[in-house]
Amino acid sequence: MIDFVMRRHRLVLTVAAVLALLAGAAGMTLFDRLQGGGYFDPGAESTAASAALREHFAQGAPNLVLLVETGGSVDDAETTRAATALVDRLRGEADVSGVLSYWTSGKLPALRDKQGDTGLVVATILGDEMHIDDRIAALAPAFAGAHDGLDITVGGYAMMAHETVKQGEKDIIAGEAIAFPLTLIALLLVFGSLVGAALPLLIGTVTTMLTMGVLWLIAAVTDLGATASNVASLLGLGLAIDYSLLIVNRYREELAGGAEPREALRTTMSSAGRTVAFSALTVAAALSSMLFFPLLAVQSIGYAGIAVAVIAAVVSLTVLPAVLLLAGPRVQRSRFGRKGLSGTESRAVDEGFWHRLATMVMRRPVPVATITIVVLLALGLPFLQFNAGFPDYRSMPGDTSARQVAETLRTDFDAAELSGLFVVLPDSKDGLGDYAAALSKLAGVRRVDTATGSYAAGALAIPQAAIHARFQNDSAAYLSVIPTEADPETVNGVVRAIRDTPAPTRALVGGVDAANLDAIAALTGKAPLALAYVLVLMLVLLFLLTGSVFVPVLALVLSALSLTATFGALVWIFQQGHLSGLLGFTVTGDISAVVPVMLFAIAFGLAMDYQVFLLARIREEYEHTGDPVGSVAVGLEKIGRIVTAAAILISIVFLGFLASDITFMKAFGIGLPLAVLADATLIRGFLLPAALRLGGRWTWWAPGPLRRLHDRIGIREGGSPPAEVAVHA
Repeated sequence: MIDFVMRRHRLVLTVAAVLALLAGAAGMTLFDRLQGGGYFDPGAESTAASAALREHFAQGAPNLVLLVETGGSVDDAETTRAATALVDRLRGEADVSGVLSYWTSGKLPALRDKQGDTGLVVATILGDEMHIDDRIAALAPAFAGAHDGLDITVGGYAMMAHETVKQGEKDIIAGEAIAFPLTLIALLLVFGSLVGAALPLLIGTVTTMLTMGVLWLIAAVTDLGATASNVASLLGLGLAIDYSLLIVNRYREELAGGAEPREALRTTMSSAGRTVAFSALTVAAALSSMLFFPLLAVQSIGYAGIAVAVIAAVVSLTVLPAVLLLAGPRVQRSRFGRKGLSGTESRAVDEGFWHRLATMVMRRPVPVATITIVVLLALGLPFLQFNAGFPDYRSMPGDTSARQVAETLRTDFDAAELSGLFVVLPDSKDGLGDYAAALSKLAGVRRVDTATGSYAAGALAIPQAAIHARFQNDSAAYLSVIPTEADPETVNGVVRAIRDTPAPTRALVGGVDAANLDAIAALTGKAPLALAYVLVLMLVLLFLLTGSVFVPVLALVLSALSLTATFGALVWIFQQGHLSGLLGFTVTGDISAVVPVMLFAIAFGLAMDYQVFLLARIREEYEHTGDPVGSVAVGLEKIGRIVTAAAILISIVFLGFLASDITFMKAFGIGLPLAVLADATLIRGFLLPAALRLGGRWTWWAPGPLRRLHDRIGIREGGSPPAEVAVHA
């Protein structure tokens, strides 16, 4: 590939520019194709319950709420006339079903606030999540605001999902506005050269534009969640900068050694270029584990991550060499009177910080490793108290319509009456009364509404025909279950209890809380399979890189330790709320269950990314010298500073997530930099050299059959080792 790029570098740049512009233009409409939400399991019981409710009753769990402030009494004649007209208008909208209101449903107390000046209109928008998003986008501006003396605010789950997409679009712009200037400043410090600093940002920009175009194509053929865009934007920028740093640094080393630009570039791409390609493969492999989970929001991270890793590598291996050919020796020139921090200075290798640190650690590997492991495990202790939840209105900014409505419902209305928990019996309506009476006796249940009336602790209350007539038809029935409290702990307990209660026929429990419970079960159920997949794949890939059976296992253990500390910090910050005032989020007492899953894949992939950088360079030194101790110190010194710079730069990029006003995106803005920096300091500076010292020559050992396999298909930075160097014990 490098020969073609060197011969046709202007053509490569022209094609890349055209593709980037086309992809960027397509990416401008990407958000019109993305879905909000995506946190439900399509194969869960709650999803089947919603489908049955839609099939048999043309209804669904309420996902649209109109908060109607009257400015007076909800019972005024003029207010009643205006509100009734509002309800009739909503009933006339396409795909809107099950419209209930205080004014048209017998003046139910649950649909009026405690002060008596605000009422509710509750409805369901039918369809899949994309269609619901399209409908709420049209309905919200049409109904919100002042209408005939009424002040209306639009809320509900459909509105929250829609506002999540819109907020994500704003967050990308804000995140990139923070990340780009800070990254440029840091790159100037790294390279001491404007040309050198501009190259990674250029590659990052091209990568991001191409990735958004690819996501646009993916969204055209399959569903894609809004989470994909946030991750793709900042992860693409971060990976492209990482890969550019590695290649540009090696190129500068070759130039500093006296090589001509073309010779330097060829050597760079045969060494650092191979490492970049392999690193992208490990990142893509780690993020592909997200495809095991059935939740659209999580799968979208997988699609975006695979696309980002591949595109970042392709751009770094084609566009960057072409630009380097044009730049030539100017990459070396400093306009700031210094060489930068990238490691091309001519001082002796053994005078460097990382060489001295590695040597010090390897003199006392056991106590250093023990202390470091204890510190990492201590930092991870809070994770033992992890409480899984799911994003709700509290994860949204305070000025969003959905959050304002939800907070008003919680404080001024009987929120339990609006929980939306239901049970569908799609095959029969026999035995409905006895079943409802049994459910009404469960702990945490206030009342069960059926076609025949309401059951409270087993007793049949007076039926209200306006409400109960819709609960049954000739072939099926459903029940509305009202919990005593609206908090997730109570409602989740009710869902579990209903599912454990014998039913006269097949019974499906649905509603948002039931769907959240099913989603958590889907995540925890698929996690072992996804974890096993990642571990096996990483063991294979790292063996192909190192030819060792010890180093791949070591790399996985070290990455797990750094993630343990990161997860502990997340619980301490977000679940326990120690920095909520500083970071500006609402403490909910839990963490979204998708955060550890998504964070694991991204952070684990990045940890492997840096392990590949380090191990490839250490392996190269060992193959040339056969010294298992000196190769660690020399390899770490040669790559240490650039990996440090890469870790700092990608952490700056990930801090762009903190610009988001969505809580679980802030968790990425904290978790990813913590994972990267822990890996770049405690792991690389202390544990890795200590472990390699303890392993000695056995570090690079493999049994005969595996050694011969690696000799045939293994990957090395810098080509094959000299024949006289024995690299296997």
